[in-house]
Amino acid sequence: MSLLHGRVQGGRIVVQDVVDLPEGTEVRLELVEQDDDGDQLDAEDRARLEAAIRTGRQEIADGKGIPAEQVVSELWAAHRR
Repeated sequence: MSLLHGRVQGGRIVVQDVVDLPEGTEVRLELVEQDDDGDQLDAEDRARLEAAIRTGRQEIADGKGIPAEQVVSELWAAHRR
């Protein structure tokens, strides 16, 4: 069994993944419950995420951040190799 992801668009379910299934293949759908924030994080994962965001903000405030232009430049350089 394969797991596919999709969203409702215009009242229809649109699969986001590439699907190579024969015409007429039967599929079963299961709705994923989402909280008010639109994600599926439990309390522990949310706490870790928020702690990481606070740490990152403090590092930027302390001058330890890297300018976005530098990050993009380094990513492009690595991509071209």
